[in-house]
Amino acid sequence: MSAAFDPIIGRYLRLDIGGEPHRLYVEEAGQGIPLLCLHTAGADGRQYRGLMLDENVTKNFRVIAFDMPWHGKSSPPEGYQDREYKLSTADYVGQILAVCDALELDRPVVLGCSIGGRIVLQLAADHPDRFRWLIGAQGAAWQAPWYDTDWLNRPDVHGGEVCAALISGLVAPGGPPADRHETLWHYMQGGPGIFKGDLWFYRVDGDLRDTIKRIDTKRCPLTLMAGVYDFSCRPEDMQATADAIPGCEAIWMEGLGHFPMSENYERFAEYLRPVLGKIAG
Repeated sequence: MSAAFDPIIGRYLRLDIGGEPHRLYVEEAGQGIPLLCLHTAGADGRQYRGLMLDENVTKNFRVIAFDMPWHGKSSPPEGYQDREYKLSTADYVGQILAVCDALELDRPVVLGCSIGGRIVLQLAADHPDRFRWLIGAQGAAWQAPWYDTDWLNRPDVHGGEVCAALISGLVAPGGPPADRHETLWHYMQGGPGIFKGDLWFYRVDGDLRDTIKRIDTKRCPLTLMAGVYDFSCRPEDMQATADAIPGCEAIWMEGLGHFPMSENYERFAEYLRPVLGKIAG
């Protein structure tokens, strides 16, 4: 194997989020319509590298993925040691809009998964005119928690291994073994309490069952997708949310779990490329 660089550029972006200075790590590839990608709870933008290497996508889209504050290569803000990390709906929306403004993205497409798949519903309700299309993978307005977050930040257990164990059953069987294990590896590397803090949005603050009543898909098209293997956001949960939003497209994805873009990108691309084709067209 000869040495070669992937066609992905990684840089640090300095910006203010919620009145605090931040230094976010951002990767991008391709050119054309901006496609902003939101990673799952406790992980980072590496989940979208399969998408960034897909020439069928990057020939028409500028694919962008950033590590949320406290995640991946994006450090927490100054003074983090004196606070507990908790992701709120308002904070999540604020950082997405701040990144869009800092990068001067003109009505980008947003693709989010899990917590990212849910927050696109809030974006659709409150900021439809800022986006060209919104895509939520493994996202629904609400699911009852099935996990105990107390185990995610304890001194007597390894938090990274607990995170990976917790989500291991959400990865569908049959995908490339290397990709499945890399997905788990992402979860082993999160900071203490970060996965738990993300899930505060997912299990407490992010109940959007009333919010989705305000979504108008005529102002911004909305597509929801769910892997049939996922028991965290079941396809039935996604479908119920889509059915409550007139004009919302719903896609059931065979052979995929909760992390479709990283656990088996080629299978995910079979469902995603037609959606992006409609947008590019």
